[in-house]
Amino acid sequence: MTQHTLIKNAKIVNENTVFNGDILIENELIKEISESIIAPENATIIDAKGSYLIPGMIDDQVHFREPGLTHKANIATESKAAIAGGITSFIEMPNTIPQATTQELLEDKFNIAAKDSYANYSFMFGGTNDNLEELLKTNPENVAGIKLFLGSSTGNMLVDNEAVLEKIFSSTKMVISVHCEDEATIRKNTEKYKAEFGDDIPLKYHPIIRSEEACYISSSKAIELAKKTGARLHVFHLSTAKETALFRNDIPLEEKQITAEVCVHHLWFTDADYDTKGTHIKWNPAVKSQKDKDGLWKALLDDRIDIIATDHAPHTLEEKDNVYTKAPSGGPLVQHAIPAIFEKVKEGVLSVEKAVEKMCHNPAKIFKVKQRGFIKEGFYADLVLVDTNNSWTVSKENILYKCGWSPFEGTEFSSKITHTFVNGELIYSNGVFNEEKKGKRLTFNR
Repeated sequence: MTQHTLIKNAKIVNENTVFNGDILIENELIKEISESIIAPENATIIDAKGSYLIPGMIDDQVHFREPGLTHKANIATESKAAIAGGITSFIEMPNTIPQATTQELLEDKFNIAAKDSYANYSFMFGGTNDNLEELLKTNPENVAGIKLFLGSSTGNMLVDNEAVLEKIFSSTKMVISVHCEDEATIRKNTEKYKAEFGDDIPLKYHPIIRSEEACYISSSKAIELAKKTGARLHVFHLSTAKETALFRNDIPLEEKQITAEVCVHHLWFTDADYDTKGTHIKWNPAVKSQKDKDGLWKALLDDRIDIIATDHAPHTLEEKDNVYTKAPSGGPLVQHAIPAIFEKVKEGVLSVEKAVEKMCHNPAKIFKVKQRGFIKEGFYADLVLVDTNNSWTVSKENILYKCGWSPFEGTEFSSKITHTFVNGELIYSNGVFNEEKKGKRLTFNR
C-alpha cells in the first residue's frame, strides 16, 4: 500500500541554498519537492511552520559499544538518542568486544543493528598488524570502510608495524579512516607526569600529554604514506591548528584523495573547560587550546576540513569519575551535536548551508553513501525538522544515552529537533518515538 506524508511550509536546506517549500514523501523516498504541493488522498500532513528542514546527519564516527561493552551503551539506546538528535545514519567503529577484525565478527554487528537500530547503519572493518588477508575480503558496496588506530588503543587494534601499514595502504581502494596520535610521544609524556603526580595527574596536563606534537607526527606520517601509495585516506577528529595545514582546499571534495574530520567537542570546548568539566571532557585526542579551536573553525570554514562528526563514545559516570590514569577517554554526543552546531549558526560562526554541507552532504560524498545525505527526489526520506526558536536546557531528565550523562549538561540550546524521518517514516516527533520502525543497512556507490 502506498503511504504519503506531506511536509508543508519548511525552510528547505540543500546544496548551499535555503528555500521555502513542501516535500512529498512516498513510502521510503522523496517523491516531490516544490514551492507548494497539493496533498494526495489520505496523506499525513505535517506543518513545518517555518522550521528548517535538513537532510538527516550522517555521523561517520561513533562507538555504540555493542557487543561486549553494553553496560555503557548499546545499538538500540544510542541510535535512539541519535534519532532524537537528528542523526539518521551512523558509521560505527570496530573496537568493541570482540573487535570487528574478521568478516564474521563484522557481520555479527550488522545482524544486531538489523534487529535493534532506529537509525541507518554501517560498520567499519578494523585493521590490525596481522589481518590483511581478512581485511581485503571487505565488500566495498555494503561496508563503510577500514578503520586503523595509529595511536593509543586497546588490545591489538594499534597498527604500528610500518611494513603492514604500507601494505594496507597499497592494497585497498576503500576509504581508510585513521586515528592519529603518536604512541611513543604519549607514552614518554605520560611517564613524565606520572613520576610527578602518580595516577592523579591534573586534567590540565591531558592536552600536554596527548600533545600537538603527538597528533602532528602521526597525521603527517599517515598523509605521507597515502601520497606515496595513492590510498584514499580520511583523518578522524583533528584537534590541532597545526594539523590543518596538511590538508587542501584548492580542489573540489570529489577530487580529494585525503580528507579530514573535526568533532563537535573540539569545536566547542577548550582546555579552559577542564577546571569545571574535568574527566567529562577527557577525549583522545585531547581538547586543546583556544588557538587550536580557532584554527579548527578556520579550516572547517575554508574547506580544509570536510566533515563534522561526534566520535560519540559513552562511558558510565562511575568509570569517568576516576583519577586521570583510570578515567577512560570519550563522551556521549549524538543527541546534542546538531543543536550545538545550530548554536554556532545562530552566533553567525557558520551558515546553516555550511553546517548541512559538513554534517550531511560531505559524509555522503566521502563515503559514497547511496541515495542519502541530500534532499533530492528519488533519495531516501531521511529528514529532520529543526525549530531554531525553541530553547531547552540539557539535563539528566532529557538525556537519552544509556550512560545517563552529557558534557553539555546545563547548556541551553536555542534550537530543538522536533521531527526525524528515517526511510520515509516519522520515527521521532516532539519527544515521542515510533518504537516499531528501524533503520536500514547503508549501501555505497563503489
